[in-house]
Amino acid sequence: MANVYFIPLEHNPDEKTLSAAGRKLLETLTASENLSLAGEIPLKLHFGERGNFTFLTPGVYDGMIDFLEERNIKSAFTETSVLYGGERFNREKHTALALSHGFTRLPVFIADGAKGEEAVEIPVDLHHFKSVSIASGLAKHEQCLVVSHFKGHMLAGFGGAIKQLSMGFASKGGKMAMHLGVKPRIIKMMCKKCGACQKRCQVGAISCENGKFRIDHSKCIGCGACFSICPAHAVSIFSLGGFWNALFKGRFFREKLVEYACGSAKGKKHIYITFAVNITRGCDCEPHPMPKCIRDIGVFASTDPVAIDQACFDAAVKNGKKFRGAEQLAYAEKCGLGTTAYELIQI
Repeated sequence: MANVYFIPLEHNPDEKTLSAAGRKLLETLTASENLSLAGEIPLKLHFGERGNFTFLTPGVYDGMIDFLEERNIKSAFTETSVLYGGERFNREKHTALALSHGFTRLPVFIADGAKGEEAVEIPVDLHHFKSVSIASGLAKHEQCLVVSHFKGHMLAGFGGAIKQLSMGFASKGGKMAMHLGVKPRIIKMMCKKCGACQKRCQVGAISCENGKFRIDHSKCIGCGACFSICPAHAVSIFSLGGFWNALFKGRFFREKLVEYACGSAKGKKHIYITFAVNITRGCDCEPHPMPKCIRDIGVFASTDPVAIDQACFDAAVKNGKKFRGAEQLAYAEKCGLGTTAYELIQI
C-alpha cells in the first residue's frame, strides 16, 4: 500500500493558495517518506496550449521552486515536443510559448531536442513494447518532480501522473508509437467545412473533395490535432466508423501509455504532485477554453504514480464524475508501475 498525501481545496483556489499547497505537500512527502533528493531535479510540467486557460499557471510552481532553491537543488521547467503541430511542435516555438505564458523563473528546457529527435531506448519487455523511446534530457535524470494537472482526455479517459510519465516523457517517435492504431473520423453532418483540421494536420492526412473533408487513415498517425482544433466538435473516435477504435484500440492506447510510463519510471526516484483543480473533460493540449466538469478537489502527492492517479480518480467519482480509462490503473499495477492500494493522508 502506498501513501498519498492530500490537501483539500475548493472554490477556485488562486495561484498563491495552490503554490502553498504544493510546497506543503513536497515538504510533508519528503519528511514522511524519508526521501533522498538529487542535486538536480527538473520540474516536468505542461506549458499549456495557446488559447487554453485551465492549465497550471506559472505561479502555481513557486512554492515547489522555493523548496528546491532553499536546498540548493538545481531545476528547470522541462517539457517535450508534441506530434500535432502548433506552437509546441518544436523546441524554438515551444520555448517561446512557455515564455509568453510566463514560465520565466527557471530555465526552459525542451528535453527531446530541437525537433523531438533526441531519445534513448529503455527496455521494458511488456506486451506492446519491448523498449520505449524516452526523451534523453529526461532519461538522464535519476529524479524528476512530475507535476500533473488531473483532467479528462479524449483517448486516455483521464490524465494524471501516468499520462505525464508516458506522453510527457516520450520522444516524438515514442508519442507516435503510442498513438498509432487510434484514428479519428470526421462526422460529416457536424462539419462546418472551416478547414481548421486540414491546416493543423502535420502529415497531410486530411483532404477535401467536393466540399467534404475526410481523414486518410493510411496517413493518419492518430495524434489528435484535428480533434483538438475543430470548433464544431465534428472530429471524433465515437463516430460509427470509429466505434471499433473507441471500444478496443482506446484500451490498447491506454495500455501503451502505461508501458511508456514504466520505462520513464524504471530505476528512478520520481516525486509526483497532482493538482485536481480546474478539472475539464478535455486535455490542456486543446487550444480553446473549457468549462469545469466538476468542482475543484485539491492537491495530491506521492512517490507512487499509480496510487496518486487512483486517489484522484476515486476523488472525482466521489464528486460525481467517473472518467473513462480506469482499466489502465489495474494494468499499471500488473506491469509493476505501482499499486492501486493507497492510504489517503489529509494534511
